[in-house]
Amino acid sequence: MSDEPIIDLQSDQYFMGEALRQATRAYEAEEVPIGAVVVREGRIIARAFNQVELLKDATAHAEMLAVTQAEAVVGDWRLTDCTLYVTKEPCPMCAGAIVHVRLARVVYGVGDPKAGAAGGAMNLLQFPTLNHRCEITRGVREQECASLLQGFFAEQRAKSKLRSQGGE
Repeated sequence: MSDEPIIDLQSDQYFMGEALRQATRAYEAEEVPIGAVVVREGRIIARAFNQVELLKDATAHAEMLAVTQAEAVVGDWRLTDCTLYVTKEPCPMCAGAIVHVRLARVVYGVGDPKAGAAGGAMNLLQFPTLNHRCEITRGVREQECASLLQGFFAEQRAKSKLRSQGGE
């Protein structure tokens, strides 16, 4: 058996597809559909989706859960040779964790101009005074990531409207 990576390291489309699968799991669980995977040496070592409602934990974002899993797999809190793929631009909390674990690279699908911390509202991933800066790749499979989020929130608004009209 070869030590070569199973997937070419440049396969951003493929790995974002895996993050999208996780986001779909979140959607099915009625969570905001964001998914994340951590890749090391061309292999997925962690997979997660938002579980804020399920776990009743505001920190249970897909990125946070994936980073915690990856740390366990690597056996260290440092993830310097790993890439995080996430369907939506990380928030400030997740970006802080990403900097702390020293991820080499973050690849995301859809940006978040209001609250994104990878260049949307701010850029904590490349903040000059912090002790680490990540490479960022934006807009991978952006339309698929955006469609999943838009569909979810449209559905939530429709359910809310039904409830307010006494329909449920």
